[in-house]
Amino acid sequence: MTAFSRSRDGRWPRAAAGFSLVELAIGIAIIALLLGSLLVPLQSQVESRKVADTQKILDNAREALLGYAAANGYFPCPADYAGGSAGAEATGSTHTAGSGTCPSIVTGGVTPTVYIGYLPAVTLGFTPTDMNGYAVDAWQTRVRYAVSATTVNSVNRPFTNSGGMRSALMPNILGATLLSVCNTATGASNTACASAATTLTSNAIAVIWSLGANAATSGGTSTDEAANFETLANANRVFVMRDLSKVIGTEFDDIVVWISTPILFSRLIAAGQLP
Repeated sequence: MTAFSRSRDGRWPRAAAGFSLVELAIGIAIIALLLGSLLVPLQSQVESRKVADTQKILDNAREALLGYAAANGYFPCPADYAGGSAGAEATGSTHTAGSGTCPSIVTGGVTPTVYIGYLPAVTLGFTPTDMNGYAVDAWQTRVRYAVSATTVNSVNRPFTNSGGMRSALMPNILGATLLSVCNTATGASNTACASAATTLTSNAIAVIWSLGANAATSGGTSTDEAANFETLANANRVFVMRDLSKVIGTEFDDIVVWISTPILFSRLIAAGQLP
């Protein structure tokens, strides 16, 4: 018995025709478009989640530093950006905790007005970290940290010096020019933003920041990102924080937070470290 039977008009049925190459190509193209439309939003969601996670990490780092200052009356030195302190605050022949002077990356005998390195996660008991104990962001890049070394009211390095802020007095600290955060690097110097209109603060005691997703490419190619990346090399006191952007040449994905003097004062007063 055969698998086919004649139709009523006596003709044999035709075998089912397969897809032509053109039809297959069109089908594959449609599937690719559908997958692409799904993958792009997924990638955006992943990046958005990393931005949010990094913002939380930096906020927690700020809280950890405020807690350390409330307990000790001073801030820790940054971890050695060259990797010598393995996640703890940099120490050595030029520094003991609370002595004021941190190991400096500035060369040529210049007295630094800012200490810059990585967040000292080991000293703070902070997580997440990499295998060497350095705090990392959601892209597994080490978190940066800077603390002012500016002299205030004739007190040298009051923010890393035990009793230094008490001696410098709150009104003098509040009126001092410390670390600046600008909304653009255009026209900024190593010590100040271009103008009051571009200044978010000029009185930050400490700044904590992430270089974002493109940290591996020397911190990005825009002038604003370069300002934050080059801070490690030239120890300037100016940082940039603005809206995120992927526009080539003006891209910006750094995330920056800072410790303002009023917030610090409220913590230190509550802890009995001030006035």
